[in-house]
Amino acid sequence: MTRSRGSNDWGFPRWRGYEGAREAAKVRLCDRHGCTEPGTCPAPKSPNSPDRWMFCQRHAAEYNAGWDYFAGLDAEEAALRESAERQTHSGYQESAHYGWAMSGDGSRSRDELRALDLLGLEPDAEFDDVKKAWRAKAKEVHPDLRPGDEEAAKAFQALQLAYEVLRAAEERREWKG
Repeated sequence: MTRSRGSNDWGFPRWRGYEGAREAAKVRLCDRHGCTEPGTCPAPKSPNSPDRWMFCQRHAAEYNAGWDYFAGLDAEEAALRESAERQTHSGYQESAHYGWAMSGDGSRSRDELRALDLLGLEPDAEFDDVKKAWRAKAKEVHPDLRPGDEEAAKAFQALQLAYEVLRAAEERREWKG
């Protein structure tokens, strides 16, 4: 009588891959010529077509950058489609008013709001205003201008940290587009 071999996943099927434990998993590569990354993002080959390209994330973003939702429509048809979609989705825009109870428009984190408060700026301030406020306040408490003043050194460090938080957030926003 042969002994059955047990699985080493302890009965949790979600821990396994899509194939058996001992076979090599098949990975589909990106459809972009020369790319060796896994193709995990489907993209339509043409509008209203079930055929899909499989791109890596970088090439999917490149492909979608040139996508025109209103391609093939004249100006009147595009305006008609846009107004119809605005009608059906206008309730979401109205409900957005009730979703955010803090200051600002909800696009900034709590740390960013604290940093803006430390710099004496409004929650919707632009990054150029942040730079100006940081330079002005940093000049007042800079350790080179006030040597030996512990309070000024702590205030300068707090301003420096606030600027770094806002700068990193601005870089993330620019990167996301």
